[in-house]
Amino acid sequence: MAASPVQQGLPRSSIPVGMSARSVAMHHVRAALHGAERQGVDTSPLVARAGIPPQLLSAPLARVSPQQFARLTKELWFALDDELQGFGPQPQKVGTFAMMCHAVVHCTPDLRSALQRCAAFYRLFPGGPLLSLEEPEEHDEARIVFDFTAFDDPDHYLAESVTVVVHRFAGWLIRRRIDLPRVEFRYPAPDHVLEYDLLYGAPCHFGAPRTALVFHRDVLDQPVLQDEAGLRAFLRRAPADVLARLDYGSTTAARVRRLLGQSLPDRMPDPPEVAARLAVSPQTLRRQLAAEGTSFQQIRDQLRRDVAITALAAGTTSIEELSQRLGFSEPSAFHRAFRRWTGSTPRAYQPGK
Repeated sequence: MAASPVQQGLPRSSIPVGMSARSVAMHHVRAALHGAERQGVDTSPLVARAGIPPQLLSAPLARVSPQQFARLTKELWFALDDELQGFGPQPQKVGTFAMMCHAVVHCTPDLRSALQRCAAFYRLFPGGPLLSLEEPEEHDEARIVFDFTAFDDPDHYLAESVTVVVHRFAGWLIRRRIDLPRVEFRYPAPDHVLEYDLLYGAPCHFGAPRTALVFHRDVLDQPVLQDEAGLRAFLRRAPADVLARLDYGSTTAARVRRLLGQSLPDRMPDPPEVAARLAVSPQTLRRQLAAEGTSFQQIRDQLRRDVAITALAAGTTSIEELSQRLGFSEPSAFHRAFRRWTGSTPRAYQPGK
C-alpha cells in the first residue's frame, strides 16, 4: 500500500523523549473525526495512518501524542480536501491557510495589520471562519472576535481549533507568546473544560456574549518578524507547530514543567532543587503552585504521562527503558502509574499492539 501524503511528509516521531510537549485528550480525536464521519467517510484508515491504536478511541482517559494528532489532522484535510474538516457550511480547500500566511507575512508591518489582513482574507471565502479585530477605546485591551454561527460544531471542536490556531499563529508572527488575560466563549462550559487550561493557558469565561481572544492592546504594535524562509519552515511543519501546546508561559507551573522536562532523560530534580533554581524557598514554590491550582507532584505526573505517550507512540523505546528514564524503580511501578493516568496499559500505546 502506498504511503499517504501525511506519512511521506511527517516523521514517525520528531519529539525526543526528554521534551515536554503536551499530549492531546482522546475527546479531541473523537471530535475531530465527527465531521468526516457525517459525510460518510470511513475514518478507520485515517486513524491507523495517524498511528493511533483504534482500541484507545473508546478509552475515556486515553490521550495521544501531538505528532499523532497532527498526522490525523492532515489525514482529514486530504481525505476531505477541506481544512475545516467537514464542520463548515462549505469546504475550504487544502492550501487556503498557506495562502493566507503568504498574504500576511509579506505585506504587513505589524501584528495589527496582519490580523486585519487575515480577517479580510477569510471574508473572501463563503463559509470560512469569520473573525474581526476590535480595539475598544475605553480599554487597554484588544480582542479577536470569532463568529461560528454558520458551523455545525456541537462538540465545539472547530471553535477550539480556530481560536488556538489564530492565537499561536499571531504569536509566531511576532516571535513571542501572546499572553491572554482571558478567553471568552459564547457556549456553556463543556464536559472537557479541564482541557481548556492546556489549550489556552488563560482564564476561560463561558456563556459570554461572544467568542473572543482578549489580550493587551500594545501587542498589536509589535512588528511582524517572520520572513519567507521562516514561513516555508512553518508550513512544512504545519499543523504540528500551531496545534502543540508549547510550554513557554511565565506561570510558576510552566517554569517548573520546563525545568523538569529539561532534566530528562537524567534524574528529575526534587522540589527543593527546583525551588533553588527558581530562587524561591520550597514553601513559596508550594504556595505559588497551589495558587495556580496545581502541585509539584501533579506537574511531574503530567509530564511523565505526556513523555511516555510520545515515546510509546514512536515505538523506539522499550517499556523497561522508558520506565527507567522516567525515574520509576521498576517497570511494574510504571505500569501502575500509566494505567492510573490513562486507564490503559503502556503496551496498548505501542504501534501494532
